[in-house]
Amino acid sequence: MKLYIKNMVCPRCDTAVKSVFEKLKISITAIQLGEVEIEATLDASQLQLLSENLNALGFELLIDKNYISIERIKNLIIDLVHYKNEPLKNNLSNYLSEDLRQDYSVLSKLFSEIEGTTIEHFFIIQKIERAKELLLYNEMTLSEIAFQLNYSDVAHLSNQFKKNTGFTPTQYLQLKDKMRKDIDNL
Repeated sequence: MKLYIKNMVCPRCDTAVKSVFEKLKISITAIQLGEVEIEATLDASQLQLLSENLNALGFELLIDKNYISIERIKNLIIDLVHYKNEPLKNNLSNYLSEDLRQDYSVLSKLFSEIEGTTIEHFFIIQKIERAKELLLYNEMTLSEIAFQLNYSDVAHLSNQFKKNTGFTPTQYLQLKDKMRKDIDNL
């Protein structure tokens, strides 16, 4: 049985979710961002108990098919931007369509209706947050950050950065309050 969990956006989230399943003695066969596969099928009372325990840690067990699709889109994008250091073999629309086995236009319309923004904008704000993080580490040049985030050049990254934050990357580094956001709040 596959379960979908909202707000599961980082490796530490995996650990927290695993602990809930262990506490409830539910055996996990696979886990990844936003998804947990278990051996058994849970009845309504077990699902309710699991949901309550996950909610206590800030997670949400998803039941609605549309919200599951939205969460899967978000988790694929978050994983791609924050945890994989490889360029897309295709464009974002093909990547999502292939993984979710749905037409991109359907996914895009659903995402926009529920989230109030486009998939592309969500992707961009994730990349900007990742750029902020990499800038603060001060281990890479802006060119290296642009390359890692698959921008065509530094100017493209800088333009998107300024459009979304109001600051150039250099101005951002000079700010006292760096205004970083949690991944699950973007």
